[in-house]
Amino acid sequence: MYDEDDLLLVSALQHLAFCERQWGLIYLECAWDENPLTVEGRHLHEQADEPHTEVRGDLRIAHGLRLRSLRLGLTGKADVVEFQRLPDQDEDHVSRNGAPLGVRLQDAPGLRRPFPIEYKHGRPKPDRCDEVQLCGQAFCLEEMLEVSISAGAIFYGTPRRRYDVTFDEELRRETEALAARLHELTGQRKTPPPKYEKKCKSCSLLSLCLPKATSRGRSVKEFLSSAIGEAAE
Repeated sequence: MYDEDDLLLVSALQHLAFCERQWGLIYLECAWDENPLTVEGRHLHEQADEPHTEVRGDLRIAHGLRLRSLRLGLTGKADVVEFQRLPDQDEDHVSRNGAPLGVRLQDAPGLRRPFPIEYKHGRPKPDRCDEVQLCGQAFCLEEMLEVSISAGAIFYGTPRRRYDVTFDEELRRETEALAARLHELTGQRKTPPPKYEKKCKSCSLLSLCLPKATSRGRSVKEFLSSAIGEAAE
């Protein structure tokens, strides 16, 4: 269990899963640079996570809900959490670990299943870095509400639709491991070294990181040769 002073942002899981060096530049060195994707993402979040509650028929929706997990040492904010009413016949059901499937809300009938939704720009990614962040939010909600949450969703801006995410055992283990790694690297206070990969081209910190020029073991001659070759293509 972590103390309140040791809590780290759940959103950092996404950066860490994408690239440990990107995480270090942002969270240790406070470096940031905008590109069209980050601007789009920021505007999307500003619309989604302004704190307020909403009622749509039998659906209760919380925007900008504060989150915390002392077990994983995480804190942050959920863009949206839907509280979906469970069928009456499911109210007495529990998950495999014995936790209830929902909670009761004031002035709302029935049992409500929390369903976290994260808003992202662009399209679904080939890796699971967005899913890890969402799973981290689910861990926080499970601990805070003492429930079991089996699924959530990610809304992507370009297709303007949401994709369901199942919090299976593999995703949960990956998220827990990343949370532990997050605290380990934070304690070291040292930005991880660069490693150039194809995904670097879409990173807003490319000009600050300079992975091709600063990757460990690469000579200046090799870097210049590669740069000249790319310019000629």
